[in-house]
Amino acid sequence: MRSDMNDVVDALDAAAGTTCLVGAGGKKTTLYALADRLDRAVLTATVRIPIFDREVAAVRVTEAPVAALDEITAGEGDEPTGDAESRGGAESFPLGLVPERERDDRYRGYDPAVVNEIGAAHDGPVLVKADGARTRLLKAPNEREPQIPASADRVVPVASAGAVGEPLTAETVHRPERVAAITDAAVGDEITPELVGRVLAHEEGGLKGIPGGATAIPLVNAVDDADDEAAAREIARVVHERADVPRVVLARMIEGEIVDVIE
Repeated sequence: MRSDMNDVVDALDAAAGTTCLVGAGGKKTTLYALADRLDRAVLTATVRIPIFDREVAAVRVTEAPVAALDEITAGEGDEPTGDAESRGGAESFPLGLVPERERDDRYRGYDPAVVNEIGAAHDGPVLVKADGARTRLLKAPNEREPQIPASADRVVPVASAGAVGEPLTAETVHRPERVAAITDAAVGDEITPELVGRVLAHEEGGLKGIPGGATAIPLVNAVDDADDEAAAREIARVVHERADVPRVVLARMIEGEIVDVIE
């Protein structure tokens, strides 16, 4: 591991600009870890996202996020007043921006064009959940996914090492038939490190929809023990064989830890 990449912000190069998370098996956990470590971060989504109020200092539910952001940044330096929902300035960061509380347990996401506007208006990092996976450990997107804003600076395709050894079925994989189609596998096959690496490196898998100017940094999450680490290193090898990415990050995001960075 490079000595300057022992933190998730460094490993994912997420200190500035817009960072989008796609895939399955650790997107939200990674977003929250980044938000906790970054100065003046905005956390938002282009897809549905579970209620995350406890992960940020404040959430603004608004169809006019740029105006809300302008109001908050105009108040930076003021003495904090009121609760987290109403106060402005630096006390509001990390800040959640969402358009609507769709149900008791989730928010709706913005159109990607609106997230472009947020990124252009904010001089700090913007973190975006740009894909859904229904808590599965691996996925391949359908024709409408992912929802990545054109202004994204980097995209982090995520997969969980915990998928290895499990069957390629809907219990473990979101859209298993699509995973099978892009990896020459069959639904029901055992998930191998080779298969996970192929998904992360595929232009219809982890690399789908990445804007031309953005950098892809795959993340293998849930590297919890020696067996997971061996599988994750094999996944990283396959990704590097099949895709031009600067690094593959191995992590234990439930602890906010980077296990290794494979370049």
